[in-house]
Amino acid sequence: METGLKGKVAFITGGANGIGRSTAIAFAKEGAHVGILDIDEAEMQKVAEAAKALGVTVHTAAGDLSTARGVSDGMDKLLAAFGNRIDILVNNVGSGAIRSFDDVDDAAWDATLALNFMSYVRAIRKVLPILREKGGVIVNNASDLARQPEPVPIDYSVSKAAVLSLTKALARAEGPKIRVNAVAPGPIWTPFWTKPGGFAETMGKYHTMEPQAAVEHEMKLRQLPLQRLGEPDEVANVLVFLASDLASFVTSAVWGVDGGSIRSIV
Repeated sequence: METGLKGKVAFITGGANGIGRSTAIAFAKEGAHVGILDIDEAEMQKVAEAAKALGVTVHTAAGDLSTARGVSDGMDKLLAAFGNRIDILVNNVGSGAIRSFDDVDDAAWDATLALNFMSYVRAIRKVLPILREKGGVIVNNASDLARQPEPVPIDYSVSKAAVLSLTKALARAEGPKIRVNAVAPGPIWTPFWTKPGGFAETMGKYHTMEPQAAVEHEMKLRQLPLQRLGEPDEVANVLVFLASDLASFVTSAVWGVDGGSIRSIV
């Protein structure tokens, strides 16, 4: 099937690692030109080279996307590089740690919301004038925890629930020229989990287990039907689909890529 993505311009925040990395490569495989924003310059350049090898144009911008200036400057740099053109925005940047409500002070709440939610708001604000004129697609990366929160991580779950609310509101406000959807991944084995201070390490501290044992314990608690963590490519495939012409009648949707973690029928 033809995705209709060839020649389109897609910006991806948090595109240096994990789901963002796989998404950048997946768009490039479909012939889309790619703009990547991330704080990790070294890994971002590796992704850029891999995407360029597929015959598309790639531009990158480095910055701290938890700050207004980092998002604004990064988006401005990419827009200038692509001649003020964008067709697709994938908001993907995010981070989190396993901690209980009592362990999340005001500074931690602010930090989580700044990166996981406000970066989306700020990136969208930059591209809406262009997309309103020419049409386009926004896809936001949320989480299964936005729809089915667990006791931890509470701040992460709240930030992702806000992403879903933003998605639904914008889909109604910006139709019919702009489609706005979200993916809601479950546990995906990426540096988000494996990095120092990431989900695996902090989950180990929370459950007083070794990281790998803690992850396995958590998956049993969540009773995933597929009984494993997902892979970044499995989320990237859905992100590309939602951005493509194949999903031309899909907007205001939340697509779970979660191994069956969500039990609700609504």
